[in-house]
Amino acid sequence: MQSIKKTLTLNQATYTYFDLQALGEQGLAIERLPFSLKVLLENLLRHQDGETVTETDIQAMAKWLDKKTINHEIAYYPARVLMQDFTGVPAIVDLAAMRDAMQQLGGDANKINPLCPVDLVIDHSVQVDAFASQKAFGINVKVEMNRNHERYEFLRWGQKAFDNFRVVPPGTGICHQVNLEYLAKGVWSKTVDGETFVYPDTLVGTDSHTTMINGLGVLGWGVGGIEAEAAMLGQPISMLIPDVIGFRVSGKLPEGVTATDLVLTVTEMLRAKGVVGKFVEFYGAGLDELSLADRATIANMAPEYGATCGFFPVDQETIRYLNLTGRDEEAKLVEAYTKAQGLWRDANAPDPEFTDVLQLDLSTVQPSLAGPKRPQDRVVLSGMRDALSGLLSDADKMADVDTAYPVQGEDFSLHHGDVVIAAITSCTNTSNPSVLMAAGLVAKKALEKGLQRKPWVKSSLAPGSKVVTEYLEKAGLQTYLDQLGFNLVGYGCTTCIGNSGPLPEEITKTIQDNELYTTSVLSGNRNFEGRVHPLTKANWLASPPLVVAFALAGNTHIDLSKEPIGHDENGDAVFLKDIWPSNKEVADAVAMVNGEMFKTQYANVFDGDADWRAIPVSESETYAWQDNSTYVKNPPYFTGLTRDLSSIEDVKSARVLALLGDSVTTDHISPAGVIKADSPAGKYLQENGVAAKDFNSYGSRRGNHDIMMRGTFANIRIRNEMVPDVEGGFTQHIPSGDTLAIYDAAMRYAKEETPLVVIAGKDYGMGSSRDWAAKGTRLLGVKAVIAESYERIHRSNLIGMGVLPLEFTEGVTRKTLKLDGSERFTVTGLAKDLKPGMIFSVLIERDDAEAETIQCRCRIDTENELRYFNNGGILQKVLRDLAI
Repeated sequence: MQSIKKTLTLNQATYTYFDLQALGEQGLAIERLPFSLKVLLENLLRHQDGETVTETDIQAMAKWLDKKTINHEIAYYPARVLMQDFTGVPAIVDLAAMRDAMQQLGGDANKINPLCPVDLVIDHSVQVDAFASQKAFGINVKVEMNRNHERYEFLRWGQKAFDNFRVVPPGTGICHQVNLEYLAKGVWSKTVDGETFVYPDTLVGTDSHTTMINGLGVLGWGVGGIEAEAAMLGQPISMLIPDVIGFRVSGKLPEGVTATDLVLTVTEMLRAKGVVGKFVEFYGAGLDELSLADRATIANMAPEYGATCGFFPVDQETIRYLNLTGRDEEAKLVEAYTKAQGLWRDANAPDPEFTDVLQLDLSTVQPSLAGPKRPQDRVVLSGMRDALSGLLSDADKMADVDTAYPVQGEDFSLHHGDVVIAAITSCTNTSNPSVLMAAGLVAKKALEKGLQRKPWVKSSLAPGSKVVTEYLEKAGLQTYLDQLGFNLVGYGCTTCIGNSGPLPEEITKTIQDNELYTTSVLSGNRNFEGRVHPLTKANWLASPPLVVAFALAGNTHIDLSKEPIGHDENGDAVFLKDIWPSNKEVADAVAMVNGEMFKTQYANVFDGDADWRAIPVSESETYAWQDNSTYVKNPPYFTGLTRDLSSIEDVKSARVLALLGDSVTTDHISPAGVIKADSPAGKYLQENGVAAKDFNSYGSRRGNHDIMMRGTFANIRIRNEMVPDVEGGFTQHIPSGDTLAIYDAAMRYAKEETPLVVIAGKDYGMGSSRDWAAKGTRLLGVKAVIAESYERIHRSNLIGMGVLPLEFTEGVTRKTLKLDGSERFTVTGLAKDLKPGMIFSVLIERDDAEAETIQCRCRIDTENELRYFNNGGILQKVLRDLAI
């Protein structure tokens, strides 16, 4: 298929583009393709070289329309890469290690260099140590710099050592909001041999919520750090042409219903539909009723509903937002290019064709929360009392739900169901002025009624960018949030990632001594077990105004739709409806947001404060690793690597390291939050002279493989069915029968030269795009994982680390096989004839019964993934390719 280049002229500049419309003239009918697939098609057209991308690939995209699905592998080259520091630090550690390995292979270390633009935003390291104070922000930023100085010094080195690599310093914003408000261009341009090419802005990111940018019509999704590193080094993203689920939106949100309520409804619907590995594309007349920020809120939570992305095509609202955020010139080019390419959404144009379709009338959406431990488990506001009653009954707490437990030194008591954390946090909602202004208005009206935050509630406000602070202050609402204790605590992903910080000491003691069932309410996107805080048993996702409301109520065992939220100074009941703002009040406040705010706040976005600029920077080609560092260490992935491939060994008589159930998340596998003092990671840190108060978090320690290995499967809420009476990261060593921490058991198996497998249920690896969930698995000696089904990113990460993902066939599970973890597993056929999707025979041996053989499907899905696996991992393949 011939690529046809055309030009467009704008403001006396000429741009060249690869014309999609011309494909129709060559016999390919692509007009009714979903917009998201058109973006992929343009990518193929532009990279067609007869080898990596062929004419067959382009024809396959058009053939997708025949059945609205096709089993065809393509190579996708994103325009850029986005990282946050929790995932970015280990990625740069890997690149630094690859430079060392390249030298050992006799190659040029400078070949290890990003070939496309890479932006890293430091946003995951700030913790809520101080709160409910005007000094909270300054204190937290200072503590962050002290805790993370070593990591930041390393990133400053990377900033100097690598080309095409920019770092947005701490205290600036959340990567997805900075991306939405500033980094994204809508379309990208590049000059080659004097010719300026223009093409869609596309990206992959090392955070699963990279999908938020889909709200701007920019195609992007989350990948693991190892896959992102390969993309940075010029490798394509290997993928199957996806099914695309159309989500038709009609109507208009009713009075008092927020974008957060909408996204929780969408998440519930799409997770029930089953969209893992699929694109979701939104269409219909209802899009005209959704602001760009509302669209971004929906797109952000694609990982929660399981889709690869949740895409909104470019239209007039996209242009309005680009202009609003100070990107006037970009807006002109986006409009001209997308209209020329047929990538512009027009309400009068025919709808695209989709694999399947869901529909939602916006007028049916109700105020909602989601929890207690999964984002897709929506509960309408009026059902919260019953929901918590059920949880308390399950936890044997319902009988004493009204019992008061005094807090020493305070004039209040705690109860089961009390809210101890109320956090306005996370990229999902802090990018949306409507819900933040609504939170400020609820605070204002509450104070006017004489209401106050309950004293046991740890409250915080962590905006996604400094623009938020400016518009809240301009609207006169920040002062009311401050008076309720929702003071600025930092610009970053705080509570949602587990950086909620400690609860006050006496509250902690009361909870622990009485085994209280306490809760959190946060405006985030993640509420997995053990993620928000170790002491909160139930965690509820909610809109920012509802976060404020529950801070006022102080308990989630309440129906705020009809029960009083509190009482005024006269003792009269105050209901939620009495302090809830009208849509007009919210719209009037949002109207104060303007382009100058964005231009001002992003004018010097890469400079950082004086502390950041004062960090010393080495200019060496390779990194000078410090032997005593507990943050950054040279990982062992490339030890003994040679230029030649070694054959893959079969898995023989492997023992089970963990026998796990359904919905095991990457947080369960590789937690990001608190490091317990008595855990293997905590003991390691103490042995290396680190006091418990300086542990920081697992997320901040991801540059140190010794800690992350010890943290693998270390979540305090994970349940290994091999030790059913034990909660947390423990297992049974076979044949000794000893109950050990999973890390300790893995090390004992390593000494015994025993390979390992992990057995799991459905949706294994759901949640964050956490490469350490795969890296840690590999370093513990796990050769294969056998699960009922996988989430997309984790499956890819396992392959990228050389771990074989196998899937039980339909109807076969760990339960039907009556597995207890004492079995031995043998997988043969890896050394030869391994093919994507092939069926393996897996031998299961038991000590007290006859052996049996089952069939498992290989979840290496593409030829490119197979090449990665045969090399022992994706980075090993890249190194070998570059060393030639």
